[in-house]
Amino acid sequence: MDPQRRLFLRGRLPAKAPRATPRPPWAVAAPAFIARCTRCEACIKACPQGILFKGEGGYPQVRFDEAGCTTCGHCVDACTTQALVRHPDQQPWEWRAAIGDGCLAFSKVECRVCGEICDNAAIRFMPTLAGVSCPTLNVENCTGCGVCVAPCPTQAITMEVPKT
Repeated sequence: MDPQRRLFLRGRLPAKAPRATPRPPWAVAAPAFIARCTRCEACIKACPQGILFKGEGGYPQVRFDEAGCTTCGHCVDACTTQALVRHPDQQPWEWRAAIGDGCLAFSKVECRVCGEICDNAAIRFMPTLAGVSCPTLNVENCTGCGVCVAPCPTQAITMEVPKT
């Protein structure tokens, strides 16, 4: 039996390598963000999803382990220093979902929770004959909201900046 599957069936999840954590949506470029952000936590308190937290150096960061971003903009409205600035037609961030090898479907276990929860149809499962459908990710449809991260039973979905 596949080691990932064995861990999952025993109620344990494999350890994940630490990854960079995104800043709040619509954060200005890193140097300006660090200069403007006073670490007042107003954006953290304003987030109705509770995905913002006080990260490294006291700066706000995003965590998708319990919920995703609805892009409501409350964090931007609460930011008085313009460390978060929402421009028309601007994506909230460059982050996009990435599906890792730990995905159950890659181990021939039926699971479609990420595709069912994705409102933008960025994650789809194409029918296959006599087998388990594997997820395909359409990066153009992905908004980076992170809604797919928390429900993944094997933590196979991460948020990354796509390589260009």
